[in-house]
Amino acid sequence: MDRKYLVAVLVMFVAWMIESMVVHGMLLHGDYAAAKQLFRPETESQQYFHWMLLAHVLLAGAFVWIYRRGISAGQPWLGQGLRFGAAVALLTVVPTYLIYYAVQPMPGASVVKQIVFDAIGMVLLGVVVAWWHRDRAAQAMRP
Repeated sequence: MDRKYLVAVLVMFVAWMIESMVVHGMLLHGDYAAAKQLFRPETESQQYFHWMLLAHVLLAGAFVWIYRRGISAGQPWLGQGLRFGAAVALLTVVPTYLIYYAVQPMPGASVVKQIVFDAIGMVLLGVVVAWWHRDRAAQAMRP
């Protein structure tokens, strides 16, 4: 673990928390309020917030680690970031919400919004991590 990795994890942690706040705290707030019987009351959920923070630290660390291991020589950083974000969305976001939908009585329209918003967020996070490591991609392209 070098300094650039640790800073990248911090950057991704902050970016992911912002993405989650926008998607789940703002865009889907009404959907979640309509299905409040499926979730902890907000006052109760606050005592579990440290688990949310830990989850986002783990997500950010793994996201950066996997991206750094797969930087391709000769490929522009933007394309790599878009592809990486899309691949992670297909590996995590889409199946997770489909599984939740199969076991939890969440309205289908809300699930579609979750998938679309979080997949867009994942692609944007892929671009952020690629931009952060754009010098590594350029170095990988040198003979």
